[in-house]
Amino acid sequence: MLGARGPSPWILGLVPLVLIAVAVVAFAVLGVPGLGERRGPPAEELVVEQTTLRPGEIQLTVRNDGADPVEVAQVAINDAYAPFRASSREVGRLEAETLTMPYDWVEGEAYELFLMTSTGGTIEHEIEVAVATPENDLGFFGLMALLGVYVGVIPVAIGMLWLPFVRRIPKKGLRFLMALTIGLLAFLALDAVLEGSEIFGEEAGAPEAFGGVALVFLGAILAYLALAAVQAHIEAREERAKAAGAGGAYLALMVAIGIGLHNLGEGLAIGSSYAIGALALGTFLVIGFAIHNTTEGLAIVAPTADRPPSLGRLMALGLIAGAPAILGAWIGAAAFNPSVAAFLIGAGAGAIVQVIQQLVPSIRDHGGRTLYPASVGGIVAGVAILYVTGLLVSG
Repeated sequence: MLGARGPSPWILGLVPLVLIAVAVVAFAVLGVPGLGERRGPPAEELVVEQTTLRPGEIQLTVRNDGADPVEVAQVAINDAYAPFRASSREVGRLEAETLTMPYDWVEGEAYELFLMTSTGGTIEHEIEVAVATPENDLGFFGLMALLGVYVGVIPVAIGMLWLPFVRRIPKKGLRFLMALTIGLLAFLALDAVLEGSEIFGEEAGAPEAFGGVALVFLGAILAYLALAAVQAHIEAREERAKAAGAGGAYLALMVAIGIGLHNLGEGLAIGSSYAIGALALGTFLVIGFAIHNTTEGLAIVAPTADRPPSLGRLMALGLIAGAPAILGAWIGAAAFNPSVAAFLIGAGAGAIVQVIQQLVPSIRDHGGRTLYPASVGGIVAGVAILYVTGLLVSG
């Protein structure tokens, strides 16, 4: 006689979830009995996410980064109280509010703003150089697209013209170029992590409630795992993608995706800086970005030396790597959010690390060594090239 069947495993798995839900509802209804009233001053943490300047008007978008609601009682500009309007003076946890202050600011001047809360707390914000915020019209987005083409699409396309050279060098030279590619990508990954962490630096004033710097690493981990899953899926369907030499087209695609995510973060920084008037769009800066990003084209074509792709595929790879700079510039200029930006920049770093992992087998010599004088020299040269060309951008 067969014994009676027990309950379904799915039912057993749902029992703890139901109990957790009941406990949460009970705590919410009863107000967590036994803890009593919280003592001490409220934790007021209000951060300024965005500053918008229009003729005769200053707007601040603030977010409550603390655990308690914050009520904005007064606003002062350069030590003088200023009237302001908002849909609600109380900002709840994680909520955002826009404060609009009628004020005849002067272009090029610096301003210090103080937000006084109902409990007497003060939140400071500085406008280093007052510049009118561009209107998000068709012409503005066209300008952002043109800027993205200048610093993303054109440099990558120029760098891909190294393909004929890459096809004609010996195997030792190709391994050196692959090591150079790893060095280039390693610098881009490090640069992305530093840039994302800088968004939440001590003086940045970015909201920490959504994770802060952890968002950079969360984005990196998720992007790494996502590309690893894509790699496993492709390898399961196409065995030729397992080896670096046989999977050159696949590796080139992965490199283009990693660089594209990095250029997305670069576009975010460019667009947000331009929107607040902090980016000098001079000829020297455009040339600096072009030189800096041209080496990315070399990183894309290096894995395809044995089996060069068609012209159409090359164009597609160039767009995958360069066009995200346009999207990033649009997002950064129109709706910059430090938390989203940090996550996307981290995603670029994670994608690049996954690509580096796939490129490592391609630099091994006949003895199976990964690190030997030529490969180390290539990696160091790649890092040095992007470091030096990066000085043109920061300079």
